Amino acid sequence: MGFFDGLLGGKAAEFDSGSAASNSIELTRRHQQVSLTKQGAATGNLRINLAWRMRTSDFDGEQRTSLFRHPFRALKPPEVMGHGQSMVNVDLDLGALYELADGTKGVVQPLGGLLGDVNAPPYVKLSGDDRFGSASGETMYVNLDHRDDIKRLLVFVYIYDQTPAFDRTHAIVTLYPSNGPRIEIGLDERHPQARSCAVVMIENVKGELVVRREVKFVYGFQGELDRLYGWGLQWGRGYKTKAEK
Repeated sequence: MGFFDGLLGGKAAEFDSGSAASNSIELTRRHQQVSLTKQGAATGNLRINLAWRMRTSDFDGEQRTSLFRHPFRALKPPEVMGHGQSMVNVDLDLGALYELADGTKGVVQPLGGLLGDVNAPPYVKLSGDDRFGSASGETMYVNLDHRDDIKRLLVFVYIYDQTPAFDRTHAIVTLYPSNGPRIEIGLDERHPQARSCAVVMIENVKGELVVRREVKFVYGFQGELDRLYGWGLQWGRGYKTKAEK
């Protein structure tokens, strides 16, 4: 059984305008951020979805050239895909570190059943824990009607299983605002030994709600992400219970 941390206690001006064909914005190294406020999308519930599927040698072999030219094609697989024995060993989890305007800090994650609340602090709620990367994936909701109460929110993904295997998955985190195009962040960099990845920061900057791509892989768990971003929480080792698996 794998173990990881459990809670005890770019260029600012660059952003994509979106694609009319796909109604989406892809945050990349070159285009790292977008303003929800400027797009009129800083209200209502922001839905954040993590979806993934396993890489296979057949898939990589047949589409190596096309994926090089169109890397996001790999992140939009057909819905029907079987899970063989070798494909159930990677369990990606979605979580978020939050800091509220009043200084309250914490985490929302499957571990420990810290699922949050969308109508009360921290105004962030995780809907569940998907072990196998199904079509629906894992989903988190952020109540942007309370955006003035939220200082910053770091969305992250980590691997529960004991085997680091980000390089074996095609994973994408998608933000669905109440208005305007969806925002996509692909975890398409190869870091085979990484166990966690800071994906995106949602930050209230002088009243403007900004979404910024991070995609920073680390070799530890939530505690290492905490240190990287200066959250200052206290962490200890934790396990999933049978119910949380």
